[in-house]
Amino acid sequence: MENKVKKTIKDLPKVERPREKLMQYGPEKLSNSELLAILLRIGRPGQNVVEIAKQILRQCGGQKLPNLTLKELTNLSGIGPVKACEIIASFELGKRLLQGKKAEIYLTPRDVWDELRDLRNHKKEHFVIFYLDSRNQEIKREIISVGSLNANLAHPREVFEPAVKNLAAQIILAHNHPSGDPEPSEDDLEITKRLVESGKILGIEVVDHIIITKTGFISFKEKNLI
Repeated sequence: MENKVKKTIKDLPKVERPREKLMQYGPEKLSNSELLAILLRIGRPGQNVVEIAKQILRQCGGQKLPNLTLKELTNLSGIGPVKACEIIASFELGKRLLQGKKAEIYLTPRDVWDELRDLRNHKKEHFVIFYLDSRNQEIKREIISVGSLNANLAHPREVFEPAVKNLAAQIILAHNHPSGDPEPSEDDLEITKRLVESGKILGIEVVDHIIITKTGFISFKEKNLI
């Protein structure tokens, strides 16, 4: 016996319906076609909106969709003028809001200490990397390791792979000392030296290494250790 063809969204289980899925799990859990289906809202006879969304993405390629003109969108099967306007408006609004977003800028060790206030009371060491562009604006940050800092936990591969992937021009190293003593250990000094050398090979500057505690911090750069 043939399976029933899913003609409309209502034929799909609730867990597979884009709008319900977004409300339950958040937008990050939806595929591109499911997100587009929410913008399109309805399908057409014999084809539900998710199928139309998949077809559109196959036709134009997902990367090209945000830059298509009104005419190009309406030439795609399943998109009329009204839907095309809604898609264009959604992408334009997103572009404007993202362009207006101010990235965090790190200029001093205190900026980093202030930003990592949530790590000050941790009982384990957390090794954090700030990935920055050439203007000291944060691209992203990552906790590379949790536990006593050593060469195995802070390998250059783990530190610099995200830097290369995200086109970072420079990085700031930071980790907390649960003991409350901000003075660097021999491991801290050795790892910093190793990462600075690796950064030079890759053309990615290690700007500073900051050790934070509950009450204060030290900067390798200010102490001429980097």
